[in-house]
Amino acid sequence: MFEGQPKGLFALALANTGERFGYYTMIAVFALFLRANYGLTPGMAGTIYSSFLMLVYFFPLIGGILADKFGFGKMVTTGIIIMFAGYLLLSIPMGGDTTALVVMLGALLLIGFGTGLFKGNLQVMVGNLYDDPQYADKRDSGFSIFYMAINIGALFAPTAAIKISDYAYNSLGYTAPGEAYHFAFAVACASLILSIAIYYFFRSTFRHTEGGKKDKNSAAAKNEPELSKEETKQRIVALCLVFAVVIFFWMAFHQNGLSLTYFADEFTAKSSSGLESMSFDVWNLVLIIFIVYAGFSLFQSKTAKGKGISAAVILVALGLLVWKYYRLTGEVSISAPIFQQFNPFYVVALTPVSMAIFGSLAAKGKEPKAPRKIAYGMIVAAIAYAVMMLFSFGLPMPQTEMGADGNPVGMHVADVTPNLLIGVYLILTFGELLLSPMGISFVSKVAPPKYKGMMMGGWFVATAIGNQLVVVGGLLWGAVPLWVCWSVFLVVCLIAAIFMFAMMKRLEKVC
Repeated sequence: MFEGQPKGLFALALANTGERFGYYTMIAVFALFLRANYGLTPGMAGTIYSSFLMLVYFFPLIGGILADKFGFGKMVTTGIIIMFAGYLLLSIPMGGDTTALVVMLGALLLIGFGTGLFKGNLQVMVGNLYDDPQYADKRDSGFSIFYMAINIGALFAPTAAIKISDYAYNSLGYTAPGEAYHFAFAVACASLILSIAIYYFFRSTFRHTEGGKKDKNSAAAKNEPELSKEETKQRIVALCLVFAVVIFFWMAFHQNGLSLTYFADEFTAKSSSGLESMSFDVWNLVLIIFIVYAGFSLFQSKTAKGKGISAAVILVALGLLVWKYYRLTGEVSISAPIFQQFNPFYVVALTPVSMAIFGSLAAKGKEPKAPRKIAYGMIVAAIAYAVMMLFSFGLPMPQTEMGADGNPVGMHVADVTPNLLIGVYLILTFGELLLSPMGISFVSKVAPPKYKGMMMGGWFVATAIGNQLVVVGGLLWGAVPLWVCWSVFLVVCLIAAIFMFAMMKRLEKVC
């Protein structure tokens, strides 16, 4: 899976891992922070949350336009500096008054703009690695590895957010949950320092992808195909059609930080025991990941030594899991943000599985093209919300008023099994693996050379619009029965999938 990839891929992936760890540490508690610290309603908290997500994914369009002129590398570095300023400002406890709210909104603007300069342009650089003919056939697998690295950072983020917030609340004397959450935001500052250090330490492996005026005569630039105006138009139209569809995927998918987190907070059991409780320890998930990767290595290794090491890793990991199981005592408390660790866990664990499946299909000449994978991803997302709808029949209406303790007034007796959300996140991850890395790869492959930065920015603008529509989950929360809330996301995903299949011939023509 990792063989034959350009060295620059791993350096860029690690740099992105550090930044994403900080971002997802913040996101894990952000919606709950807004309600606890400022006493906001679910709808207002959802509006701020979705607007922030929109900014994070809209600004890459501006970042891409700037990078097409000044170079991708310069924008990546500038973006990290601006993000750091935003996270630093957000990490300062200032209370819950109007001034604190304004400062917080200013911090979000800085984080959004900095992320816009960093995120899209880093991914364009990854795509540029595969403009070299010797790596061209590794593009999809390369983006799958890159996407997996993002989720390694995201995997540890919820645990980090909960642990540091609990430490501030229980050990440092902070009496309000909202104040304790600021310490989780400070983690993002430290992660950005690590990210920029990795970027510059390994810069020599990808410097040729950074772009800029001085690179116009480079080998990569000379190898770029000359497209006619008609070909350029066809590619841009195809990309815009894909952008229109993915809007609705992100609208549904990013409910994981809003309505699905509200559901975890108000309706899901607050404790777990036995085998189920082991899934809430991130280190147990890491051991499972080791088993998955060692299993692939065991069958793919060409030497006896390699097979032996792989077998040893599997046995040690299994042994540790069994040992930890027999040491279980009592119940494990569950905090709502912890559920957000399951999506990145599934991405990391399932990436080699999906790559093996599509690799096998490719060898037989049966691998679906990227647009078809995206359409399948929409159907899978619809299935996830069908499951949520089915299990929400008969549940009471959600609560909208917050108490002085930072919790919803009249919170329900939480008794829905945690396995519901664990399973739903698994289904959503299947959809994500079909749509997100394949979509990014599709953009980097199809985008006209002169508009690579802008088109990658277009992908993020589509994501931004979808993220703005995430607010629908907050507005529906407490206004309609739960099953109606989930049915909205089910319907929009199905409609998007139908539209995608209707446009399939035009989309596959440019692949």
